[in-house]
Amino acid sequence: MGKKDIIEKIKGGLIVSCQALEDEPLHSSFIMKKMAKAAMLGGAVAIRANGYEDIKEIKSEVNLPIIGLIKKKYDGFLPYITPTIQEVDKIVQAGADIVAIDATKLEKPGQLTTGELFQQIKIKYPNILMMADISTYEEGIKAYKLGFDLVSTTLSGYTDYSTKINGPDFDLIERLSKDIDIPLIGEGKIQTPEQTVMALKFGAYAIVVGGAITRPQEITKRFVSYIKRSDALL
Repeated sequence: MGKKDIIEKIKGGLIVSCQALEDEPLHSSFIMKKMAKAAMLGGAVAIRANGYEDIKEIKSEVNLPIIGLIKKKYDGFLPYITPTIQEVDKIVQAGADIVAIDATKLEKPGQLTTGELFQQIKIKYPNILMMADISTYEEGIKAYKLGFDLVSTTLSGYTDYSTKINGPDFDLIERLSKDIDIPLIGEGKIQTPEQTVMALKFGAYAIVVGGAITRPQEITKRFVSYIKRSDALL
């Protein structure tokens, strides 16, 4: 599938993030590939996956574009979504169609800026599709100017300096979708079908939903928290 075909395939659709961290009960490449298959059967247009094994297994199970990332923390640095080219190497080897990296203004391991890391990647992998995970309007504009293929609002509210709101950052989605000429992916705190439609109406090219679909531990916590709040009101 060519780059244009991949981007066209996800237009207006739901991308499901199938991830489980090491401290979560569903942490397993086998479980994640089955989760991805369930998402595909439900109508997902792509899968967002974390880690070499998960990406490789999901790729073998579903016939959908895979947005790959590797979450790894380095001492002294805050970025953890594909923070170095070493993670990119593994994502490419696993067969991901799109590589997602932290594209915030925060310094990456090796004292690299987003621009410097992006150039490293494009020199080594000139044909790979690159997604910029950003947290602010300014970061989105910079990623667009650098040459990323897609921009995602993944990290809005997760950096110290970005807007803190309880739900999706519709304002960021709307502003960026109007000011960049590449697909703007709406991601982050989208919990309901209604919010998904709202994000599309505000200009998102496609939507990523993760925890609300694929993380039963977090879903259960939301229900329990709501029950406790409701009990306090009775």
